[in-house]
Amino acid sequence: MTEIDTSVPHSARIWNYWLGGKDNYPVDEAAGDAYTAVFPGIVTIARSSRAFLGRSIRYLVQEAGVRQFLDVGTGLPTVDNTHEVAQRIAPESRIVYVDNDPLVLTHARALLTSTPEGVTAYEDLSLYEPERILEQASRTLDLSRPTALILSGILGHVADYDLARDLVARLLAGLPSGSHLCVNDGSRGTDPDYEHAQDSYNETGAVPYFLRPVEQITAFFEGLELVDPGVVSVPLWRPDPGTTPEPIGQHGGVGRKP
Repeated sequence: MTEIDTSVPHSARIWNYWLGGKDNYPVDEAAGDAYTAVFPGIVTIARSSRAFLGRSIRYLVQEAGVRQFLDVGTGLPTVDNTHEVAQRIAPESRIVYVDNDPLVLTHARALLTSTPEGVTAYEDLSLYEPERILEQASRTLDLSRPTALILSGILGHVADYDLARDLVARLLAGLPSGSHLCVNDGSRGTDPDYEHAQDSYNETGAVPYFLRPVEQITAFFEGLELVDPGVVSVPLWRPDPGTTPEPIGQHGGVGRKP
Protein backbone atom coordinates (compact mmCIF):
# COMPACT_ATOMS: atom_id res chain seq x y z
CA MET A 1 0.00 0.00 0.00
CA THR A 2 1.30 3.45 -0.91
CA GLU A 3 2.12 5.56 2.14
CA ILE A 4 0.05 8.69 2.67
CA ASP A 5 2.41 11.66 2.97
CA THR A 6 1.03 14.07 5.57
CA SER A 7 4.02 16.42 5.39
CA VAL A 8 2.99 18.14 2.14
CA PRO A 9 -0.40 19.61 1.22
CA HIS A 10 -2.57 17.59 -1.13
CA SER A 11 -5.15 19.04 -3.53
CA ALA A 12 -7.89 16.48 -2.71
CA ARG A 13 -7.47 17.07 1.02
CA ILE A 14 -7.44 20.87 0.58
CA TRP A 15 -10.65 20.64 -1.47
CA ASN A 16 -12.12 18.44 1.27
CA TYR A 17 -11.19 21.11 3.84
CA TRP A 18 -12.91 23.85 1.79
CA LEU A 19 -16.00 21.67 1.55
CA GLY A 20 -16.11 21.39 5.34
CA GLY A 21 -14.89 17.78 5.41
CA LYS A 22 -12.71 16.19 8.08
CA ASP A 23 -10.34 14.12 5.92
CA ASN A 24 -7.40 16.51 5.91
CA TYR A 25 -4.31 17.35 7.95
CA PRO A 26 -2.90 20.56 9.45
CA VAL A 27 -0.63 20.99 6.42
CA ASP A 28 -3.71 20.97 4.16
CA GLU A 29 -5.57 23.44 6.38
CA ALA A 30 -2.55 25.75 6.30
CA ALA A 31 -2.37 25.59 2.50
CA GLY A 32 -6.13 26.05 2.22
CA ASP A 33 -6.05 29.04 4.57
CA ALA A 34 -3.15 30.57 2.64
CA TYR A 35 -5.16 30.28 -0.57
CA THR A 36 -8.33 31.73 0.99
CA ALA A 37 -6.29 34.63 2.35
CA VAL A 38 -5.52 35.56 -1.27
CA PHE A 39 -8.91 34.56 -2.65
CA PRO A 40 -11.72 33.93 -0.12
CA GLY A 41 -14.08 33.02 -2.97
CA ILE A 42 -12.45 29.61 -3.40
CA VAL A 43 -14.76 28.16 -0.73
CA THR A 44 -17.77 29.35 -2.75
CA ILE A 45 -16.28 27.78 -5.87
CA ALA A 46 -15.71 24.44 -4.12
CA ARG A 47 -19.21 24.33 -2.67
CA SER A 48 -20.87 25.60 -5.88
CA SER A 49 -19.08 22.88 -7.84
CA ARG A 50 -20.42 20.28 -5.41
CA ALA A 51 -23.93 21.73 -5.62
CA PHE A 52 -23.79 21.62 -9.44
CA LEU A 53 -22.78 17.97 -9.26
CA GLY A 54 -25.86 17.25 -7.13
CA ARG A 55 -28.26 19.13 -9.44
CA SER A 56 -26.82 17.51 -12.55
CA ILE A 57 -27.10 14.01 -11.09
CA ARG A 58 -30.69 14.69 -10.05
CA TYR A 59 -31.41 15.76 -13.64
CA LEU A 60 -29.72 12.64 -15.02
CA VAL A 61 -31.70 10.31 -12.75
CA GLN A 62 -35.09 12.04 -12.76
CA GLU A 63 -35.31 13.44 -16.28
CA ALA A 64 -32.82 11.48 -18.38
CA GLY A 65 -33.53 8.14 -16.68
CA VAL A 66 -29.86 7.30 -16.14
CA ARG A 67 -29.14 4.51 -13.65
CA GLN A 68 -25.38 4.02 -14.19
CA PHE A 69 -22.60 6.44 -13.31
CA LEU A 70 -18.86 6.40 -13.99
CA ASP A 71 -17.28 9.07 -11.75
CA VAL A 72 -13.62 9.56 -12.70
CA GLY A 73 -11.38 11.61 -10.40
CA THR A 74 -13.72 11.14 -7.48
CA GLY A 75 -11.73 12.99 -4.84
CA LEU A 76 -12.37 12.49 -1.15
CA PRO A 77 -15.88 11.54 -0.09
CA THR A 78 -17.71 14.44 1.56
CA VAL A 79 -21.43 15.16 1.53
CA ASP A 80 -23.81 14.22 -1.29
CA ASN A 81 -21.44 11.99 -3.20
CA THR A 82 -22.60 10.78 -6.62
CA HIS A 83 -24.06 7.49 -5.36
CA GLU A 84 -25.88 9.18 -2.48
CA VAL A 85 -27.66 11.65 -4.76
CA ALA A 86 -28.48 9.01 -7.37
CA GLN A 87 -29.55 6.24 -5.00
CA ARG A 88 -31.68 8.61 -2.94
CA ILE A 89 -33.90 8.94 -6.03
CA ALA A 90 -33.31 5.55 -7.67
CA PRO A 91 -31.93 3.04 -5.14
CA GLU A 92 -31.06 0.58 -7.93
CA SER A 93 -28.46 2.97 -9.41
CA ARG A 94 -24.98 1.54 -10.01
CA ILE A 95 -21.90 3.72 -9.55
CA VAL A 96 -18.24 3.14 -10.28
CA TYR A 97 -15.79 5.60 -8.74
CA VAL A 98 -12.30 5.94 -10.20
CA ASP A 99 -9.27 7.58 -8.58
CA ASN A 100 -5.63 6.68 -8.10
CA ASP A 101 -4.85 8.40 -4.84
CA PRO A 102 -4.06 6.22 -1.79
CA LEU A 103 -5.86 8.57 0.59
CA VAL A 104 -8.96 8.66 -1.59
CA LEU A 105 -8.78 4.87 -1.92
CA THR A 106 -8.70 4.35 1.85
CA HIS A 107 -11.64 6.64 2.54
CA ALA A 108 -13.67 5.63 -0.49
CA ARG A 109 -13.67 1.96 0.43
CA ALA A 110 -14.83 2.87 3.94
CA LEU A 111 -17.43 5.49 3.09
CA LEU A 112 -18.78 4.89 -0.42
CA THR A 113 -21.32 2.26 0.54
CA SER A 114 -24.33 1.37 -1.57
CA THR A 115 -28.02 0.80 -1.06
CA PRO A 116 -28.96 -2.92 -1.00
CA GLU A 117 -30.69 -2.52 -4.39
CA GLY A 118 -27.77 -0.80 -6.12
CA VAL A 119 -24.02 -1.18 -6.39
CA THR A 120 -21.08 1.09 -5.57
CA ALA A 121 -17.61 0.05 -6.70
CA TYR A 122 -14.21 1.70 -6.58
CA GLU A 123 -11.42 1.28 -9.17
CA ASP A 124 -7.85 2.33 -8.41
CA LEU A 125 -6.97 3.70 -11.86
CA SER A 126 -5.70 6.89 -13.47
CA LEU A 127 -7.63 9.19 -15.81
CA TYR A 128 -4.73 8.63 -18.22
CA GLU A 129 -5.76 5.01 -18.85
CA PRO A 130 -9.30 5.38 -20.26
CA GLU A 131 -9.48 1.96 -21.90
CA ARG A 132 -8.57 0.25 -18.61
CA ILE A 133 -11.18 2.38 -16.82
CA LEU A 134 -13.84 1.17 -19.24
CA GLU A 135 -12.66 -2.43 -18.97
CA GLN A 136 -12.74 -2.41 -15.16
CA ALA A 137 -16.00 -0.43 -14.99
CA SER A 138 -17.67 -3.04 -17.17
CA ARG A 139 -17.39 -5.51 -14.27
CA THR A 140 -19.98 -3.42 -12.41
CA LEU A 141 -21.79 -1.48 -15.13
CA ASP A 142 -23.52 -2.76 -18.26
CA LEU A 143 -21.79 -0.50 -20.79
CA SER A 144 -24.33 -1.43 -23.46
CA ARG A 145 -26.80 0.70 -21.45
CA PRO A 146 -26.74 4.50 -21.06
CA THR A 147 -24.14 5.62 -18.53
CA ALA A 148 -23.27 9.06 -17.18
CA LEU A 149 -19.57 9.95 -17.24
CA ILE A 150 -18.80 12.40 -14.41
CA LEU A 151 -15.62 14.51 -14.64
CA SER A 152 -15.87 16.99 -11.78
CA GLY A 153 -12.87 19.26 -11.26
CA ILE A 154 -10.44 16.73 -12.76
CA LEU A 155 -9.69 17.90 -16.32
CA GLY A 156 -7.92 21.02 -15.05
CA HIS A 157 -5.19 18.72 -13.72
CA VAL A 158 -4.36 17.67 -17.30
CA ALA A 159 -1.87 20.31 -18.42
CA ASP A 160 -2.10 19.48 -22.14
CA TYR A 161 -5.52 20.58 -23.42
CA ASP A 162 -5.43 18.34 -26.50
CA LEU A 163 -4.67 15.37 -24.26
CA ALA A 164 -7.59 16.31 -21.98
CA ARG A 165 -9.90 16.39 -25.04
CA ASP A 166 -8.54 13.02 -26.17
CA LEU A 167 -9.10 11.39 -22.77
CA VAL A 168 -12.73 12.55 -22.71
CA ALA A 169 -13.29 11.29 -26.26
CA ARG A 170 -11.78 7.88 -25.50
CA LEU A 171 -13.95 7.44 -22.41
CA LEU A 172 -17.09 8.46 -24.31
CA ALA A 173 -16.19 6.12 -27.16
CA GLY A 174 -16.81 3.18 -24.83
CA LEU A 175 -20.31 4.36 -23.86
CA PRO A 176 -23.48 3.84 -25.92
CA SER A 177 -26.00 6.26 -27.40
CA GLY A 178 -28.08 7.86 -24.66
CA SER A 179 -25.09 8.17 -22.35
CA HIS A 180 -24.24 11.57 -20.88
CA LEU A 181 -21.14 13.60 -20.06
CA CYS A 182 -21.12 15.87 -17.00
CA VAL A 183 -18.13 18.22 -16.66
CA ASN A 184 -17.36 21.13 -14.38
CA ASP A 185 -14.00 22.84 -14.11
CA GLY A 186 -12.33 26.09 -13.16
CA SER A 187 -12.67 28.72 -15.86
CA ARG A 188 -11.07 31.93 -17.10
CA GLY A 189 -12.89 35.11 -18.00
CA THR A 190 -15.23 35.53 -15.02
CA ASP A 191 -13.11 36.20 -11.92
CA PRO A 192 -9.62 37.75 -12.30
CA ASP A 193 -8.92 37.33 -8.55
CA TYR A 194 -9.47 33.58 -8.82
CA GLU A 195 -7.22 33.40 -11.89
CA HIS A 196 -4.44 35.26 -10.07
CA ALA A 197 -4.74 33.07 -6.96
CA GLN A 198 -4.72 29.83 -8.94
CA ASP A 199 -1.83 30.87 -11.18
CA SER A 200 0.17 31.80 -8.06
CA TYR A 201 -0.71 28.46 -6.43
CA ASN A 202 0.47 26.59 -9.54
CA GLU A 203 3.85 28.30 -9.22
CA THR A 204 4.40 27.00 -5.66
CA GLY A 205 5.36 23.52 -6.84
CA ALA A 206 2.07 22.00 -5.69
CA VAL A 207 0.17 19.75 -8.10
CA PRO A 208 -1.08 22.35 -10.59
CA TYR A 209 -4.65 22.90 -11.70
CA PHE A 210 -5.17 24.89 -14.91
CA LEU A 211 -8.15 27.18 -15.39
CA ARG A 212 -9.43 27.14 -18.98
CA PRO A 213 -11.42 29.56 -21.17
CA VAL A 214 -15.12 28.71 -21.33
CA GLU A 215 -14.92 27.80 -25.02
CA GLN A 216 -12.33 25.12 -24.20
CA ILE A 217 -14.58 23.63 -21.51
CA THR A 218 -17.48 23.74 -23.97
CA ALA A 219 -15.39 21.88 -26.56
CA PHE A 220 -15.24 18.82 -24.29
CA PHE A 221 -18.88 18.32 -25.38
CA GLU A 222 -18.13 18.28 -29.11
CA GLY A 223 -20.40 15.77 -30.86
CA LEU A 224 -22.86 15.69 -27.95
CA GLU A 225 -26.28 17.30 -27.57
CA LEU A 226 -25.93 19.92 -24.84
CA VAL A 227 -28.67 19.89 -22.24
CA ASP A 228 -30.23 23.33 -21.71
CA PRO A 229 -28.84 25.82 -20.61
CA GLY A 230 -25.56 24.56 -22.09
CA VAL A 231 -22.16 25.26 -20.55
CA VAL A 232 -22.57 28.07 -18.03
CA SER A 233 -21.13 29.21 -14.72
CA VAL A 234 -22.12 26.37 -12.42
CA PRO A 235 -24.50 28.32 -10.11
CA LEU A 236 -26.50 29.25 -13.24
CA TRP A 237 -27.02 25.63 -14.37
CA ARG A 238 -30.64 24.81 -13.48
CA PRO A 239 -30.50 26.64 -10.14
CA ASP A 240 -32.83 25.60 -7.36
CA PRO A 241 -36.11 27.59 -7.29
CA GLY A 242 -36.03 30.68 -5.13
CA THR A 243 -32.24 31.16 -5.40
CA THR A 244 -30.49 34.13 -7.01
CA PRO A 245 -27.20 32.69 -8.26
CA GLU A 246 -24.19 34.81 -9.21
CA PRO A 247 -21.65 33.69 -11.84
CA ILE A 248 -18.27 32.43 -10.60
CA GLY A 249 -15.10 31.15 -12.27
CA GLN A 250 -16.34 27.58 -12.54
CA HIS A 251 -18.20 26.39 -15.62
CA GLY A 252 -20.01 23.18 -16.34
CA GLY A 253 -22.66 21.43 -18.34
CA VAL A 254 -24.26 18.16 -19.32
CA GLY A 255 -24.34 16.66 -22.81
CA ARG A 256 -26.07 13.59 -24.30
CA LYS A 257 -24.41 11.20 -26.71
CA PRO A 258 -26.68 10.84 -29.76
